[in-house]
Amino acid sequence: MPKPESWRLNAASYPFHLDLQTRFQDMDINGHLNNVAFAALFESGRVLLNREIRPWAERPENERTMVAAVEINYLAEGNFPDPVQIATGIGRLGTSSWTIVQAMFQNDRCIATCDTVVVCRTDGEAKPLRAAMVSELEAKLAKAV
Repeated sequence: MPKPESWRLNAASYPFHLDLQTRFQDMDINGHLNNVAFAALFESGRVLLNREIRPWAERPENERTMVAAVEINYLAEGNFPDPVQIATGIGRLGTSSWTIVQAMFQNDRCIATCDTVVVCRTDGEAKPLRAAMVSELEAKLAKAV
């Protein structure tokens, strides 16, 4: 897997930040954060960004989103009990999907990146994103600073 672009390693490139405490149970046998912990920490950042962009009460009942793909790039070991910061933003907008781009920072260094493709389904099928949704997502674009 190629190294992430340099802008992805800068927390300021992302519009949404979440500080999370690591847990003892997140460690592997070598005393480092395990791959499942990385995935769960990224998921928390992704879900909270989605809820900020599209609050539950404002979502059409016939509209559902689902994760289509997740790719995590492990760059360095993470450690307990040090907290992490999950930096999150929108990376790409498609016709009926978007990519959430994230980076995980611990002790001021990027230890992982994550790209998640999310598909929106309306009435059980992929349909073009609503204009209001596109506008909401564009407001959270990640970009090099």
